[in-house]
Amino acid sequence: MGNEAQEPNHMVANTVISNEEFGALMRRRTQRLMCAAVYLSAHRHEPTSLTRPLLGDLLSQSAQVEEVLDSYGARNNLHWHTFRSIVAAIKLFSNVSYELLHIQHSLPYYRLLPLEQDFDRATQRALEFTSEILVEATDRILRQAERLGLWIPPLAPCVDMYREVLPRGRLVQDLATRKSETVAKTVTTVATAFLNLAAETKPSLPSRRIDPSEYPAFLAGPITEESLRSIEFRFHNLQSLYDTNVSKTEVEGIDKDLPVLRGHISVVLHLLRTATDFAHYYERHVDSKTQLSGEYTLNLVPADKLLSKLMNYSVNFAGQYLASAVVLCREMLSRYTEVGSIEVPVPAYRGFHVRPSTLIAKLVLHYGSEVRMEMDDESYDASSPLELFRANEKINARKRRWLAEEVARTGLVSQDIGDREPAQVVHDTIMALAEQGKIVIYEQPLKLLGRPIRPDSSLLQWVTDEIARLQATGKIDIGTNLTIRFVGDKRVLADIQLLAESGYGEDSLGNNVPLPDKLAYLRK
Repeated sequence: MGNEAQEPNHMVANTVISNEEFGALMRRRTQRLMCAAVYLSAHRHEPTSLTRPLLGDLLSQSAQVEEVLDSYGARNNLHWHTFRSIVAAIKLFSNVSYELLHIQHSLPYYRLLPLEQDFDRATQRALEFTSEILVEATDRILRQAERLGLWIPPLAPCVDMYREVLPRGRLVQDLATRKSETVAKTVTTVATAFLNLAAETKPSLPSRRIDPSEYPAFLAGPITEESLRSIEFRFHNLQSLYDTNVSKTEVEGIDKDLPVLRGHISVVLHLLRTATDFAHYYERHVDSKTQLSGEYTLNLVPADKLLSKLMNYSVNFAGQYLASAVVLCREMLSRYTEVGSIEVPVPAYRGFHVRPSTLIAKLVLHYGSEVRMEMDDESYDASSPLELFRANEKINARKRRWLAEEVARTGLVSQDIGDREPAQVVHDTIMALAEQGKIVIYEQPLKLLGRPIRPDSSLLQWVTDEIARLQATGKIDIGTNLTIRFVGDKRVLADIQLLAESGYGEDSLGNNVPLPDKLAYLRK
């Protein structure tokens, strides 16, 4: 006999197990799940029937039973598929209910900023909704268990397992704090990370109630299981960043806003977990457009109620707490602002026109810090696109002065024009400057008016005036190495520097170009 490893019996290909043999296995494996189901069914009318011990058992046991069912192919078996579907529903809604209970028990310690809506009451209603689903699901699984010949325990042995009596108070917080880096660095690291994530996830987490008429648009776009799961993962990472750098450090005791921020990160994370599960159940088990052909439908959860909890509990409150914490982060960052200055190139295409001005203003507003743009003796508010537009007047004037000096210095225009018309002189001068990279031509072919030279004007003056007119009408632009100065918060200046290095989001002809990942929030 060889030493080859033997494949487990239930994994042997093309081997069929009988319903009787599989039923005997499931009678052993479902005993604790049946105990929890019996308890919930018997205590359905008690307001405190959903306890963490009960939900923990429902979640753990349903997950284990589902795994066994799936490993034997129960999903596609006529005898067992209904039982398997109910087990999956119990697993999902016990998980959501556990998250909701966690939120309820943690609310006194989150230090959440006040909202107009009553979050505590909304959480209780969401828990009542999931409780109703679990009660119905456990009733159904007990009926299925009877049909399948599974063991259903008497109520008595289950009673003491799931009661939860909680004494008031908390343990003394006497663990020594950790040493940390400077307060300013810690606060700016965490608050900036929160601001960036808040900006990037805003389309999926609107801070308002969503009307049912808007549900289809949101479900087809920003609010899907996939998008919510991705955001949930990123908030989990943000919470880890906080716990690694801030929790139990001296800094957390110095800046009292830090624990408030931690509470908002945590509540948003737990709300996202409920949202992800709600979206999963809707997409997989309720929405007819995403059902697999022939898939059995439980009709356990009303679609309108499920979507209402997804949109106007999970998503709505996550968005509201996100928005309120954005304001908090900006206030925190303003206390630790380090002022600096940078010199960056003027945008190559038309200076500070709509795109670069809007991106800079959006960047500054994202951080909430004051930043000024300075040129000569003028100062402009960098958070206002209109202010930045105004700088173009000076920029264009400087460009024209520089170009006139270049034309005169290089001798491109002389009084002896031979047989050429004045318009031809302008054309030849522009072509020569374009070859030198000093002019960008946007209109091809370039059309000139051929206006006569005024008696009181030299040919050089007339040519530079014509070039200025072409620039003013957007047919050409003058390429220079002009720079401009920004003064303000060093964090904001670092992003402005990166934006400038990326051409302010456009190339020399005004075509859109991708921004670096660090500036992805500007495209939201």
